[in-house]
Amino acid sequence: MTAAATPLATRTRPARDTVLYDGRCRFCRGQIALLRRLDLGGLIEFTSLHDPSVVRDFPEIPPEALRAEMFVVDREGRTWRGASAVRYLSRRLVTLWPLAVPLHVPGSMPLWRSLYALVARNRHRIAGTCDDGGCRLP
Repeated sequence: MTAAATPLATRTRPARDTVLYDGRCRFCRGQIALLRRLDLGGLIEFTSLHDPSVVRDFPEIPPEALRAEMFVVDREGRTWRGASAVRYLSRRLVTLWPLAVPLHVPGSMPLWRSLYALVARNRHRIAGTCDDGGCRLP
């Protein structure tokens, strides 16, 4: 399933927009640490996909999808994944507004999805070996 597929909704409506990421992946943890610093207003909740609350709160999101891409679940239960999640965050966090312009150029999402997929597939090469080898995607 790609980010262009039908949007996924969850029954859970988190109190804050929630980023779901691979907390065992060194690259992912580094990117989340950066996002935490950029979230000046504390608008975002960051939760590792390995936290037991993820299965309980967001059972609609397939585990294999969570391992492949970052997800954002908004306060209405709507989800964004991969490049679409980055695009969504570029509108939510003031510090990311400069990224919103290129991410919202009409017709550019196929490029951003391809770039996101390339980085996701190679994240173990970019940041070194992950804690448990979980960064290696099929």
